[in-house]
Amino acid sequence: MKSIPLAVAHILATGALTALAPHTAQAQEAAGDNQANNQAIKRVVVTGSYISRADQETPSPVQVMTAADLKKSGYTTVSEALRDITANGQGTLSQGFNSFAAGASGVSLRGMTVGATLVLIDGHRMAPYPLSDDGQRPFVDITSIPMEAVERIEILKDGASAVYGSDAIAGVVNVILKKSFQGTSVLAETGTTQHGGGATHHLSLMRGFDLSDNTNGYVAVEYRHQDQIRLDQRDGPWTRMDWSGDPGGRDLRPGARNSIVSNPVTLTPYLQDPAQGSVAGAYAFLDNGCDFARRNANQCVYTNTWSQLQPATENLDLLASLTSRLNEDWTLGLKASYFDSKGQQTIRDSTIPVGSFAGVTAIGPNRAPAIVGTIDPGAYTVPASYPGNPFGHPAYVRALVPDTPFRRTDIDTKSYRAVADLNGTVAGWDIAAALGLTRVETETIYHGYLNPTALQRALNDTANPFKLTGGNSADVMAKVTPAVRGKATDELNFLELRASRELAKLEGGPLSLGTGLSFVHKSLNAPDPAEAQDGSVNALPNAYAIGKENNTALYAELAAPVLKTLELDAAVRADHYDTYGHSYTPKVGFKFSPSSMFSLRGTVSRGFRAPSATENGTGGLLYAFNTIRDPVLCPESNPDGSPNTDSPKNVPAQCELSPTYLQTTTKDLQPEKSKSYTLGVIVEPIKNWSTTLDYYKITVDNQIISASALASFDPLLYAVRGGPETVTYGDGSTGTSPVGTIQYISTPYVNGQTTSTAGAEFETRYRFKLNEAARMTVGLQWSHMFNYNMTLNGKTYNLAGTHGPAIVSGDTGNPKDRAQFTLSYDQGPFTISATTNYVSGFDVTDPSNGLTDCDSSLQANNSRWKAGQAPAQYCKVSSFTYTNLSMSYQINKAWTLSGSITNLFDRSPPVDAQTYGGNGINASSNGTGAAYNPSLHETGAVGRFYNVGLNYKF
Repeated sequence: MKSIPLAVAHILATGALTALAPHTAQAQEAAGDNQANNQAIKRVVVTGSYISRADQETPSPVQVMTAADLKKSGYTTVSEALRDITANGQGTLSQGFNSFAAGASGVSLRGMTVGATLVLIDGHRMAPYPLSDDGQRPFVDITSIPMEAVERIEILKDGASAVYGSDAIAGVVNVILKKSFQGTSVLAETGTTQHGGGATHHLSLMRGFDLSDNTNGYVAVEYRHQDQIRLDQRDGPWTRMDWSGDPGGRDLRPGARNSIVSNPVTLTPYLQDPAQGSVAGAYAFLDNGCDFARRNANQCVYTNTWSQLQPATENLDLLASLTSRLNEDWTLGLKASYFDSKGQQTIRDSTIPVGSFAGVTAIGPNRAPAIVGTIDPGAYTVPASYPGNPFGHPAYVRALVPDTPFRRTDIDTKSYRAVADLNGTVAGWDIAAALGLTRVETETIYHGYLNPTALQRALNDTANPFKLTGGNSADVMAKVTPAVRGKATDELNFLELRASRELAKLEGGPLSLGTGLSFVHKSLNAPDPAEAQDGSVNALPNAYAIGKENNTALYAELAAPVLKTLELDAAVRADHYDTYGHSYTPKVGFKFSPSSMFSLRGTVSRGFRAPSATENGTGGLLYAFNTIRDPVLCPESNPDGSPNTDSPKNVPAQCELSPTYLQTTTKDLQPEKSKSYTLGVIVEPIKNWSTTLDYYKITVDNQIISASALASFDPLLYAVRGGPETVTYGDGSTGTSPVGTIQYISTPYVNGQTTSTAGAEFETRYRFKLNEAARMTVGLQWSHMFNYNMTLNGKTYNLAGTHGPAIVSGDTGNPKDRAQFTLSYDQGPFTISATTNYVSGFDVTDPSNGLTDCDSSLQANNSRWKAGQAPAQYCKVSSFTYTNLSMSYQINKAWTLSGSITNLFDRSPPVDAQTYGGNGINASSNGTGAAYNPSLHETGAVGRFYNVGLNYKF
């Protein structure tokens, strides 16, 4: 808590203006204006309830971001604006994060991961992104949502399974699109970064029309293109690759030699004589770009030009809407949309390794896992006849793959959505019926990945040997590094019927009942590429999931304003899934308002997340985990307990294994179950000033995790062996093994973990007049986490303010505090706004993963320093504060000029030396990425960004 006054003081000291104002006072002000004008108070449906009401302050806290708020944020995408909300925490995903869900963005309310945050469009479900977070948790990609078509975004910061069902454990993000539009609006924007890269162009066109007095429609078209930003276009400690200036530090630049990499890849390919070891005469460089002495002195390093801080993206969005009043009682709404989101992620350089190749574990929906494509020790060699080989016998190869310099993934996601809403009244009941068809298709093309067998065959080709210096034919490259294609689809179709009515008049207002039923069908088909299934291409993303699910639900809700000062709410929902059975989720809430200036509110609810097809369908996922010893093929030990690798009973290669782990699905999984509590106050001392403070606690039991995370997990019980084979024993003899060697470790999903988090969320907003023409709005939002307790193997770890949990959602960091200070000034046609965002610091440890001290934590995901020598200044990730400024000027009724500067003060991201999310991976540098956190500090990596736009309406 001590960090909060410092954070607020720091924010105020920057003199930052703001744009992204909380909603609370805005709703109250609108209601007050209506009353003053003797107008009827409009009843609305607020996210978290299906009962329309006049008071938009429900027992549950709801934040609203209007279309104007989104504009004032300074960003040009919905995903960027949502990334900065203070309730967004650990586990959030951005397009700059290299993950299983490449190309997508997701929101993680209260740090409970993207799988615990339900994202709706117009109050309805949308098909999830086909590539799940960590290959496990489905989520809706917010990257595809067009910004210009958004009317507002409502963020429910409370559990809502009693109304919406699965996934609404931590809250709900409801993106509400414009229902109608008049006239024509054309917007053109362009922007660029100060330090290079990231140029953005944005065009949108909206055309509204009246087909009759009762029918309005509009069509919206939006296009956005964003250039990539490469790591080499930025400078600062967080971009550093040469850490040799630190005690025990390593030089991790591409082409550098260090204590881990003895034979680095350089721009000059070279051969090594296996008979001579590492002496100077054992190396033959194939051109004059480098030699043995310069290589060893790290004079042959080269620039990392492939790592991206921000990927290249392109969006094309089409939306058509039609709203028709059929008669006095009935209205029909139709919406159809097509969102096309393209991205391009460059992952690393493509290298040819030295020595043996252990093969690829091939997995897929139509085959049992198996290691294939093994090349015998001493492979990846060139023959004695290879041009430039002076040794007279085969030699090892160390080279960049020529003619295909980088591994790159092209992602193209198409989202289709068609929804019909019918609303009316029958016999005093308000009726709402909806039918929706949604589908997301993600196509991926992988470039620069090696076919090991084809590469070795091309190196051995005496007639036309593979040219390590480049200039190979397209036919040869198509065999060595084929373009690998994959396609995944996710469908979600729904049918909903709801009814509500007033049952009686109570002292505080009408007693209202809402009830409804729904049917949701999901179908996921996300096979891995054919080349991953047959193992012909190495290092491809190796996950697949296929499954279907039907969910039928019935719910009821009651809103009872029993007194003028007291409202009681209750809801209950029953869900049936054809995959596991039933779930029942209740919720109760209250709001007590003894005066117009003060209200007390609270809720108690249960929630759940149903197992997805990635967890209980047909699926698999490969990953690296613990090193093990095979006690069958390595039974003999030294007196100190270490394996005796000289023993004639031991197979040394089986004494220290790093087998592939295969994550498998489990059919009898139960849903994750949650308990949520909120308690808060609303204070409105004067008109146009509203303040809320809410406490929350969420506990999730039965969390679905890999069995390998359990202390009781014995990998040998899950080991899958091949058949007996010829092996070499410690005394040099060979023979047939009594059992087959371990091919992989199969580990299922289990309900094995509990996570509980508690915190407080504060927001205040005051809108006042400076004079008759000028108004100012001041706001502050702040989220503080008291604890984030994860219970695993009977032990509880508090991960608030640490880097954990790495075993859940990408090791994104878990800051205790996020704050947002806003200030906006309006005078006539001119508006200037700014938002200052604050993310608190956190240490690099992760007790849930056994990383309880700084050095072990920094060693876990990188190799910047030798063990025991990590500098103390990197044990904590510093806080990060940045300001976005936006301005607009309405030239006349038709023309509006706008501009924005994000990261106004050009703040750099803090160094995060523990994360593995920062791109920068290089095979010759032991896999270390850039030392920054793309989930929390992406704005700092991008740097100062200028944007200017012109809007024409007629």
